[in-house]
Amino acid sequence: MQRRLFLSSLAALPFVAGTAHAAGFTAIDITGSSIGPDYQLFYGDGKPAALRDFKGKVVMLFFGFTQCPDVCPTALARAVEIKRLLGADGDKLQVVFVTVDPERDTAPLLAEYTRAFDPTFVAVRGNLEQTAKAAKDFKIFYRKVPSGSSYTMDHTALTYVFDTSGKVRLAMKHEETAQQCADDIRKLLNPKKDTGFLKGLFQ
Repeated sequence: MQRRLFLSSLAALPFVAGTAHAAGFTAIDITGSSIGPDYQLFYGDGKPAALRDFKGKVVMLFFGFTQCPDVCPTALARAVEIKRLLGADGDKLQVVFVTVDPERDTAPLLAEYTRAFDPTFVAVRGNLEQTAKAAKDFKIFYRKVPSGSSYTMDHTALTYVFDTSGKVRLAMKHEETAQQCADDIRKLLNPKKDTGFLKGLFQ
């Protein structure tokens, strides 16, 4: 079942094959995309949450759920390593985890889950309707999949990256290494070295 996550992560993005590395990025360069550009969700304390809250930082945005057996914890563990590899620039990175399973992922559970990886990681959630809208706006596929007496979630396994001005720039594939991701983020933190590419691809 988990293998479908990798396939759906690529199927969700109509990028042109062979162009992912044109700007020197390992990740898919989606500069100029109309993805998002923001969500209307909530922090654990009930306050409205928005990506613009982190302007000035590079944001890694991942959609998942706390009962995910391997993809989500692997993605968050990779984010921990990315932050470490960035060294002093690690403070300029903000990881945001959006649950696609708000029925089970309560605010306290989400806080505990993300804190187990890094205390600076942030989790946001909404009701079913708000979650569906956020997923649609960010071109994220997800659905319930029956599993015994309960269910699991099938979902897109991409991590979106926004630059310090809040613009979406990259879509990191699940199989990319922490080192590759950290190298890409350094390019965003040093924009003079970043040429940008594929502007308007999704518009």
